[in-house]
Amino acid sequence: MAEAADFQGTSPSPARRWLRRTTALLAGTPLLAGLVQLPAAGPAHADGQSTAKADADSGPVAVAVDSLTPSAPTDGDTVTVSGTVTNNGKQTVTDAHVGLRVGPEVNTRSSLDAIAKDSDDLQGSIAPEIDDKYTEKFSKLTPGVAEHFNISVPVDDLDLGGDGVYEFAVSLSGETSAQPWEQILGIQRTFLPWQPDGADPVTKTTALWPLVSTTHMAAETGPNDEQTPVFLNDALAKEISPGGRLNQMVTLGKDLDVTWVVDPDLLASVDAMTGNYRIRDGDKTVAGTHQAVAKQWLAELQDAVADEEVVALPYADPDLASLAHNGTDVTGSLNQLKSATDVIDNTVEPILHMKPSTDFAWPVEGAVDRSIVKVATSAGADKVISRSDSLQETRGLPYTPSAARPIGGGTTAVVADARMSRAFEGDLTKASASTLAVQRFLAQSLALNLQTGKQRSVVVAPQRMPSGSQARAMAEALRALQDGTWSETQRLAAAAAAKPDPDATTKVPAASSYPAALRRKELPRSAFAQIARTQDTLDNFKVVLSDPSRVATPFGRALNREMSASWRGRADEAESYRAGVKSYLDGLTGRVKLIDKSETKLSGRSATIPVTVQNNLVQDVGPLVLRLTSTNPTRLEIDGADYEEQPISVSGGHSQSVKFTTSANANGRATVIAQLYTMDGRKYGEPVTFDVKVTEITATVMLVIGGGVLLLVLAGFRMYTQRKRAAAREAEKNETGEAEGPEVPKNSEDGPEKPEDPAERPHKESEAHPRAGDPEQPSDPTPDTAAESADPSGTGERVDR
Repeated sequence: MAEAADFQGTSPSPARRWLRRTTALLAGTPLLAGLVQLPAAGPAHADGQSTAKADADSGPVAVAVDSLTPSAPTDGDTVTVSGTVTNNGKQTVTDAHVGLRVGPEVNTRSSLDAIAKDSDDLQGSIAPEIDDKYTEKFSKLTPGVAEHFNISVPVDDLDLGGDGVYEFAVSLSGETSAQPWEQILGIQRTFLPWQPDGADPVTKTTALWPLVSTTHMAAETGPNDEQTPVFLNDALAKEISPGGRLNQMVTLGKDLDVTWVVDPDLLASVDAMTGNYRIRDGDKTVAGTHQAVAKQWLAELQDAVADEEVVALPYADPDLASLAHNGTDVTGSLNQLKSATDVIDNTVEPILHMKPSTDFAWPVEGAVDRSIVKVATSAGADKVISRSDSLQETRGLPYTPSAARPIGGGTTAVVADARMSRAFEGDLTKASASTLAVQRFLAQSLALNLQTGKQRSVVVAPQRMPSGSQARAMAEALRALQDGTWSETQRLAAAAAAKPDPDATTKVPAASSYPAALRRKELPRSAFAQIARTQDTLDNFKVVLSDPSRVATPFGRALNREMSASWRGRADEAESYRAGVKSYLDGLTGRVKLIDKSETKLSGRSATIPVTVQNNLVQDVGPLVLRLTSTNPTRLEIDGADYEEQPISVSGGHSQSVKFTTSANANGRATVIAQLYTMDGRKYGEPVTFDVKVTEITATVMLVIGGGVLLLVLAGFRMYTQRKRAAAREAEKNETGEAEGPEVPKNSEDGPEKPEDPAERPHKESEAHPRAGDPEQPSDPTPDTAAESADPSGTGERVDR
């Protein structure tokens, strides 16, 4: 049963295919020679002929096998085949019938690949029909019209031999006006696994059942205490509603013995839908209405995974290959992976009420190289789910080895079988495509089991997000396999712990071997650089908030989503999401800002300048540091230096002013810069720049001083004239002989005091030169808190609205 060159993920070479067809043609030569010698025989095919040749590979009639039950028959079963035949030609087909054909046993997995690839090829070998009583006849087939058929045959009449996989074909034979003899006009090949008795040994099979979706939640949340989540659209509700993709995954999976692989982001998103949530609708949001659907889906999932194995991926299923190839040289990218891993337990266990396994990493399509393994294990995983078309066998094994491979550093590669894992890709919306996928899957499983007498552990890792039709085909195949006789179910942890085959490859390929088609869909380096910039902004924002968790959690998870593997092939949507997260964060940080100031004029040598900080968030901010800097300290000093810093805290929804003392050293214009800083010295927000016009001695002051000097001169002149007059009167008295006696001054202590003449009172310097504490300068906005001193006001003042 073994084939030395039959490796996982390979297909038969052109030479081997040519050899197979040539051998079949030579085997039919004697029969052809006999037919040529028959008298009155048609020049073409007779019923039972072992080869066929037509102008086109597939013939004019399409044969669709919509159902084949049971998929893997045993003794005593009756095989029922149903489907349609459609005349795609231009001529009516007459005397037509549908027949069944059983070919020889198919011994190798690569031969199964070749038959599946040319399943409707009329040029390949064609086995004879079984007993003609197991046919369905049609008098004619009109072009473009599909006719239904249904044929049942006891398995004993199929003349199957020993255990193995047999080619099973449904053909349409008939005549046309152009070729009025019976010929095969269409065929559909599939497989019939035959293992009536229990196999020894059986294959231990692990099937992954992924619950993964695209990104649905935005970073935006409501301003209320509950922080109402906002969804990008209503797509998730459709997926979990009855008939939706994720609803089918849960409904189908609960009846299977599988290993559930879940993305915590999906669980968190559905859980958020069980309460109040909103959906983005253009520039506004509307209330979500699918709470009941979300609760029902989660309840069914909790029931389905009870007592089953659950593997949790890092939050939002980060793209490990993109990170390894394009993100490791961007500072902080690996920290994003670690944060996505750290939140698994706090997300999955509270929702599913069970503890998941977090030991596994699953790169996209199981494609690995050394850099991917290094990144995958950096956040704590020690098992990497790979695939056999990536970690290919290089030692000439004639069989498929077990999944577990030690690849160094304490890491185990769990290598999924590529053929079985990829059996359900493509469009399976048609019943015929689904049936062929199921039979191919079962055939590969049985062929693998028959390769050797060694018991092996096989892992099936399908596509991450199977469609509804793909999920139904997967479920049908797994049910048949689990009810079969050659396989038994095994958990993923057991498959990873199984004894590895010593001859299996353990060499992880280099980065150069990573598939180009997958690399083209990776997140670019610019994506990781943008994520890093957003993270820096978030870090700067968190430290100024009184409750940083209100932004740390929603934005942290949004950054995890920006690295999701679900963005592959959706570059525009990924860029739009990253831009939306950053824009929303910038909007929040911009709600804490400095109020713009116009030009300020100083009316003296010193004054105070107020600067106002506005907080439009719902929570308090601070402490922040407000720095006012003079760009020309020789002209204008701030508190005797080139700058001054003051701490400030502002209540939510309020504004707060801080006053700075300035002193002028020279006339002219000086530029001043106000800037907020976090307590660790990082700039916060945009600076505010304004000019201060300095006049050392103003015209008004000059007039006041000049007036004072004039008054002093006049007062001195008056005193001089009064004294001169008094001296003259004294001299006159002496000349006239007036009685001598003490002279009484006019303003003596003994007599009434004469009121002081205002003109004789000199002006004080303080009246001419304003000092600090003078009224604030114009052009400053009025803060919404009362300023009682030059010190910063406390927080908590009400906003006058």
